[in-house]
Amino acid sequence: MKRTLLLCLSSFVMAGCSHGGTAMTNKINQVCGDKPNCVSTLDQREKFHIAPYPLKANVTINQIEQAALKLSGAKTAVSDDNYLRIECTSTIMRFVDDLELQIKDGQLIVRSESRVGYSDFGVNRKRAEQLRNYLNEAGLLGVE
Repeated sequence: MKRTLLLCLSSFVMAGCSHGGTAMTNKINQVCGDKPNCVSTLDQREKFHIAPYPLKANVTINQIEQAALKLSGAKTAVSDDNYLRIECTSTIMRFVDDLELQIKDGQLIVRSESRVGYSDFGVNRKRAEQLRNYLNEAGLLGVE
């Protein structure tokens, strides 16, 4: 009985450790894979595409970061000149998704992807649209 309980507990702990996945490399310029767990402004396939984010003149990556950190479970993982990677951790299961943001030619390039699992049930699309709302509320978005 103790052995079975110990085995079950060990399996549960190890499964819990795997939710974060491995740290991401910069994928901002890549299209999404074939799994329905990613959205991007650069991916032209309908199920992965999100509308552009035109920025007003002189918007900084720091302003973008402040809006992005309002997202649920968000924390900054990487912040460079015009690039951010925000890790968004789900409340219950503690899954980590990566939200990548880059300012380029007056646009904000957005890519949000789950690290684990096949489908995200629309979570990344909702996150990207919530970010759009926060950027709009902050007066950072322009018109295309």
